Amino acid sequence: MKNWNCFLNIDRNISQHLGVMILLLLFTAAGCSSDEASSEASGGESDQQEQKSPTGQSQINTLTSEEQQEGWVLLFDGKTTDGWRGVYKENFPEKGWKVEDGLLKVVASGGGEAEFGGDIITENQYSDFEFSLEFKLTEGANSGIKYFVKEIYPEPEGSAVGLEYQLIDDSRPDVEGTWTLASVYELYRAENKEVNPIGEFNKARIVAEGDHVEHWLNGKKVVEYTRGSEEFRNLVAESKYSEHENFGEASEGHILLQDHGHEVAFRNIKIREIDSGESQ
Repeated sequence: MKNWNCFLNIDRNISQHLGVMILLLLFTAAGCSSDEASSEASGGESDQQEQKSPTGQSQINTLTSEEQQEGWVLLFDGKTTDGWRGVYKENFPEKGWKVEDGLLKVVASGGGEAEFGGDIITENQYSDFEFSLEFKLTEGANSGIKYFVKEIYPEPEGSAVGLEYQLIDDSRPDVEGTWTLASVYELYRAENKEVNPIGEFNKARIVAEGDHVEHWLNGKKVVEYTRGSEEFRNLVAESKYSEHENFGEASEGHILLQDHGHEVAFRNIKIREIDSGESQ
């Protein structure tokens, strides 16, 4: 009996050890599952943040150290309208535009061109530059980024005159040819575009060095042309701009964001002036 009790005690000890080991294995497995779930959740959040900005920036309306070294300057800080004013005005419009959640927004007003808040322009003028922003269109929206804009008097009917990077919902039935998204409005049609859906941000980029101009959309060049070339002047002559002498050939000008009566949101608005002769 003594030996048998000994065996029973040993068996009990083994059972206890096995029970502890099983519990440890269960806790370890649960911990791994928790870590994996946490990792997946974290990864999903990271993906969502990445989707928020076509530039890949985790912070909106800021410049990276690399961008600062390259000479980029923010034209919108996400909080104020400093650096902008109404076209043909001394101050920023009192209505029609708003700053909300880090976005500069056109307020929807029925689709009229420059009829509510009106267009806004940079206080400064630029000649050789690289300009970019992110924009989010609403369904059916129309807007635009104009550059080499000059305020001429008497004021022209509608918007101020300048070359235009077209911002528009391409699904509109009245949109085709040179009126489409990222085109040079009225002059050159954007080709080979990759467009994010309405309600998501897209990135527009304009490069102007001398007479050479490029339009980019979401990291892809979609238009390239030369201001003042024979082709350019022929296209101008056949467009609505034919009455404007030397249209699009100013050596410098303002950058304009258009109020066309539809809600459009802008962010990460920035510019880098290019030194004369700098290669792209």
